[in-house]
Amino acid sequence: MNINDLVLKNRSYRRFHQSESIDTNTLKDLVNLARLSASAANRQPLKFILSNEKEKNDRIFSCLAWAAYLREWSGPDEGERPSAYIIILLDTGIIKTMEYPDHGIAAQTILLGAVEKGLGGCMLAAIRKAELAKLLGIPEEYAILLVIALGKPKEKVVIDAVGPGGDIKYWRDKDLVHHVPKRSLDDIILKL
Repeated sequence: MNINDLVLKNRSYRRFHQSESIDTNTLKDLVNLARLSASAANRQPLKFILSNEKEKNDRIFSCLAWAAYLREWSGPDEGERPSAYIIILLDTGIIKTMEYPDHGIAAQTILLGAVEKGLGGCMLAAIRKAELAKLLGIPEEYAILLVIALGKPKEKVVIDAVGPGGDIKYWRDKDLVHHVPKRSLDDIILKL
C-alpha cells in the first residue's frame, strides 16, 4: 500500500467489530512507529498506555465523547466499540506543557500503521481527563493529551466534496455510511 492509499483509508472510524481483538504486540508495534517519528528538539516527552482488555477498555470508553457533529448519537453501542486504545500522555518531568506537535505526529503515525495492518481508528481529544486519570491510576506527572481508539472498522467512510453552502460537517446517510466533506485542493492552496 502506498502513502496515498494509506492516507485515503485512514479515516476517523467510530464503529468497530468489537469482538475482533488486537493483541498487545500489535499495539507495541504501533507505538514503536510513534517512537521513531519526529519529536521537537528530540525531547521525546510522550508516554503511552495500551489497553486491549474489556474492563480497562470500558473504563476508557466511559470518559470519551464521540462525533460532535452527530448530536443524536452518543457513541458506539456495545459490540461496535473499539477493541483497543492507545492513550498518549505528556511526561511533565521532561517538558511542562505540550507546545509542540509531537502528539499529533505520533497519533497520525499510529493511525497510518493501523491502516497498514487492516485496522482503523479514531483520534479523540474530547476526554474527561481528570476522571480517566483517576479510573486508570495515572500519576500526576503524566498529562493526558489524546486517546486513540482502534479496531477492525465496521463502517464505511467516504470523502465528499464540500457542498455549495460550504458545510464541512460530517454526516451519516440512511445506510450508516459516514460522509466527510473535504475542501478542494484549489481551495486550500493560496496563489500569492
